Amino acid sequence: MSQERPAILRVAVAAPLPRLFDYLRPADCDPARLCPGLRVRVPFGGRCRVGMIVALAAHSDQPPERLKPIAAVLDPQPLLGPSDLELILWTAAYYQYPPGDALFTALPARLRRPEALPEPGEPGWRLTAAGRVADPSGLARAPRQAQVAALLADQREGRSAAEIRRRAGDCAHALSALERRGWIERCRAPASPSLPAIQAASGPTLNADQTQAVAEVRAALGGFRTFLLEGVTGSGKTEVYLHLIQAAIESGRQTLMLVPEIGLTPQLARRLVERIPGPMVTLHSGLAAGERERAWRQAADGGAVLVLGTRSAVFVPLPRLGLILVDEEHDASFKQQDGLRYSARDLAVRRAQQAGCPVVLGSATPSLETLYNTRAGRYARLALPERAGGARPPEIALLDVRAQPLRAGLSPVLVRLTEEQLAAGNQVLLFLNRRGFAPVLTCHACGWVGDCPKCDARLTLHLAERRLWCHHCGLTRPLPAVCPDCGDGDLRTLGLGTERLETELQGLFPGTPLARVDRDSTRRKGSLERILAAARRGEVPLLVGTQMLAKGHHFPGVTLVGLLDVDQGLYGADFRSAERMAQLVVQVAGRAGRAERPGRVILQTRHPDHPLLHTLRRSGYRAFAEAALAEREAAGLPPFAYQALMRAEARDPETATGFLRSALDLAGALLATEVQLFGPVPAPMERRAGRYRAQLLVQASHRPMLQRFLGVWLEAVRGLRPAPGVRWSLDVDPLDLM
Repeated sequence: MSQERPAILRVAVAAPLPRLFDYLRPADCDPARLCPGLRVRVPFGGRCRVGMIVALAAHSDQPPERLKPIAAVLDPQPLLGPSDLELILWTAAYYQYPPGDALFTALPARLRRPEALPEPGEPGWRLTAAGRVADPSGLARAPRQAQVAALLADQREGRSAAEIRRRAGDCAHALSALERRGWIERCRAPASPSLPAIQAASGPTLNADQTQAVAEVRAALGGFRTFLLEGVTGSGKTEVYLHLIQAAIESGRQTLMLVPEIGLTPQLARRLVERIPGPMVTLHSGLAAGERERAWRQAADGGAVLVLGTRSAVFVPLPRLGLILVDEEHDASFKQQDGLRYSARDLAVRRAQQAGCPVVLGSATPSLETLYNTRAGRYARLALPERAGGARPPEIALLDVRAQPLRAGLSPVLVRLTEEQLAAGNQVLLFLNRRGFAPVLTCHACGWVGDCPKCDARLTLHLAERRLWCHHCGLTRPLPAVCPDCGDGDLRTLGLGTERLETELQGLFPGTPLARVDRDSTRRKGSLERILAAARRGEVPLLVGTQMLAKGHHFPGVTLVGLLDVDQGLYGADFRSAERMAQLVVQVAGRAGRAERPGRVILQTRHPDHPLLHTLRRSGYRAFAEAALAEREAAGLPPFAYQALMRAEARDPETATGFLRSALDLAGALLATEVQLFGPVPAPMERRAGRYRAQLLVQASHRPMLQRFLGVWLEAVRGLRPAPGVRWSLDVDPLDLM
């Protein structure tokens, strides 16, 4: 006698509500078809919304008369498996976020709508029965038709139109002619891999340190363990990744590899395709919605042996997950800064634990949190202390620019060194982490300054577009011909950005090919990849850019790196400012001398006696990190404490601060001795996009204690009735306190 299946469906509805909702199983639906991971359409608040079944239950706490049946089941098979659901629901609980919103944040855009899935596959063509038995010699005078027919002959399920175009070029007329002959027909063809499998090429021989690192992780395949792969820039971390991916493939497992920036995926993808014997997909926000969904499906179906993606790829379903790699694990881009404010690096560790597989966190400048976990024995350290191929680390020098005449931020010494390297046929990289022409436009007659009317910030001049632009809210205005206050025409710029630096360098080094890499120069699709490819080929002797140039790029011809203004990061208000500055300096410096030619790094500064700069120059990042950890421990700051930041914003400052005061009052009766609240205070940039921002910091000595407090406190805070226009959020483990 079969057991009666539970009649209550526990559903996560795509709505900003911190709970699940119970629905009835519809009478006309086969009970065996209903299971967790299916999307459903449900009545909710007078209209229909999309939801996902997360559990089946025999009973509900709600009165029977309040329960409604679901309106429709949208999927033939679950989109998410039990482990996928567990990860996302754990994420929602840890980051104190509504479970329904968290689940649908993890899905491709089209799957977030209350619509049934289209037929699987992509629009394509296949041979008909007549086409399969036809004599191909009949197409002797129609070579394009013969090419297409041959392409379809070895794929009974058909090929997608996109794949046919990729392999045969524009063949619309040939397809139409074959259809008229009755040889082919339209179909839903299997999706082709985003990056197809090819015959894998062999790589360079591993050195002893790389071999040891690969051996230790290989030995851990099949079980959970976290590794820190700490290697100096140019030490060959990517080569270690490649060998580990190949080992996972040999064991029949999939690999998830996370990178912090879209800009790193094209060049890394090419290298992976050359070496990995199996299909792979890429997942990042630069893909069109259709491309992203196809890649997501290939990963979820188990067809891709490797998924390469940015932070949101941490949620992609992988039925055979056997290895997780996180490159540049220290990078702040792994932390989502709005909506579901998760850390992809931290979730990668959680997912590996859940899946029972190793996770490797790679960096030349590990975060202090990761170093703390390594020191505590939770992570195993794998060291790559030498540059691969015998390349020597660059020589780092501090250049005191006080009282020196600067031309667009360039000291005479740096100009001379640049001339020497260019004359020798080498490449030079000049780093300035500020885009635009100048950060300030002012009137010399009356002192007017171009401020953003919506933010506590200046408008940056972008001279090529002849516009003033706020880099915080996106507001733009035409460049005025005269001062808006006094009408005088003597408008002058203060400070410099990469656009002005590029202009000055063109005057200093006429005829020298130059490339600027920042968000402005790389807006068009494929432009960043083209610039970086030309730089790697040595076609661009002079490179200028922001931190987009600092992450993971290999420029074998660069022998001189100049950091024009390291001082802007030395005295930041955030306690993490020094850590970020040290990481940036080391990462940028690592672009020099990566081949057989020695490299040199020049740090221009007005504070040549600053202890951070001296520690980095003399003893390296590891010594800085140990000193910084000691300071954090003495101050009781992360990673020796755990934080959450409540933010509120409104049209006036008192309304935002008033909401946080009410939240603080609610916390009073709940506080344990190990939980502290600081604030509320205005945000360091109080006004942004026309709204005033305030914040309240929660800190605890133990993570479980913080989580228990947040769960109870937020339930009370949600009962508050904030003034109209107030928006608030909570950021657990915040990286940005600004």
